[in-house]
Amino acid sequence: MLNIALFGPPGAGKGTQSKILIDKYNLSYIATGDMLREEIKENTELGREAKEIIERGTLVSDDIIVKLIENKITMNSKFNGFLFDGFPRTVVQAYILEGLLIRFNTSLTCMISLEVPEKTLVERMIKRGKLENRKDDSIDVIQKRLKEYKLKTLTVIDFYKEKGIYYPMDGAGNMQNITDRIAKTIDSKYGNKLVNILLLGSPGAGKGTQAKILEKKFNLVYISTGAILREEIKNNSEIGKIAKPYMEKGGIVPDEIAIKIIERKIKKHKNVNGFLFKGFPHTLVQAYILDGLLRKLGTSITTTIKIETPLIQAIKRLSYRSKTEGARNYDKSTDIIIRRMEEYEKNTVPAINYYKNKKNFITIDGTKPEEEIHQNIVKSLESTLLQIK
Repeated sequence: MLNIALFGPPGAGKGTQSKILIDKYNLSYIATGDMLREEIKENTELGREAKEIIERGTLVSDDIIVKLIENKITMNSKFNGFLFDGFPRTVVQAYILEGLLIRFNTSLTCMISLEVPEKTLVERMIKRGKLENRKDDSIDVIQKRLKEYKLKTLTVIDFYKEKGIYYPMDGAGNMQNITDRIAKTIDSKYGNKLVNILLLGSPGAGKGTQAKILEKKFNLVYISTGAILREEIKNNSEIGKIAKPYMEKGGIVPDEIAIKIIERKIKKHKNVNGFLFKGFPHTLVQAYILDGLLRKLGTSITTTIKIETPLIQAIKRLSYRSKTEGARNYDKSTDIIIRRMEEYEKNTVPAINYYKNKKNFITIDGTKPEEEIHQNIVKSLESTLLQIK
């Protein structure tokens, strides 16, 4: 999840840049100033309470701000994250934001501070005051707001410097150049976050069908160890020769073979959105191996999806597939199908339980029609992927 706090003195251009960034990164815009003005416009109890404070150029209470932000976050679940404009203004509010984001299982990604000379700030705000008829942009209030900023808000910089997520940015000059500088910082630090989806379920659960759809939907590289091994067997490669007896019996190929083909596939695809894994891990040991492989890339499993299918229904599906062009060798024998199910219960279920104890584990009802299963997976994924920091 990408959460940005856009920081800077009054008149630094936060509102202008925010509008561009929320479109570019699909973020929900949380501008406390705008939210308060809306409350005032609608003459709500909260608005009446805040009106006098804003027109004096002082800060409204943290209680009011927290209520506004909580409501906004709760109402917006379809975005990739949040962009905060005008919050936090004090160290106390910085701690409040930490707590608020923890509650929603995320955290602040970066604090970007627009730095603009005071003379330029005053000129901008006086001009804005005339154009928008804003009482808080009169010269007296401007000077008071800038003084307030220096006294209270600049201490927030040290808070985020210590966290290592503070990025000062030249906020003067051409608007597009400022936008480019901000975007470059965001993309270089956080733009390469991989989305890695793990698709689990018993044989016959429909993982392959769903994986092919999800691959296109989320623009991921699909890694199916079964499909890769079948291709190796078809080509009579060295790996294929080793894997063939295991595959024909519906068994699990040696771990060193699985590692080799997965590493090879990953190395072929650089600068991608992420990977979709199906058919691996089959065991708890392989779950540890996959975690290690991804750790080498500086990433990890983002979301695990288990398609839950009753044993009898899965067997019926495999039996039906054995009569189609998509049949596997190990579909054509009832004994092998049963053996695969036993392997799944004995070896793969412990791996599934391993991922259950991690965050972002989704269980999907696999008894529904394919399209409905797909819709349920996509809906759950789009919601869960918002938890990515």
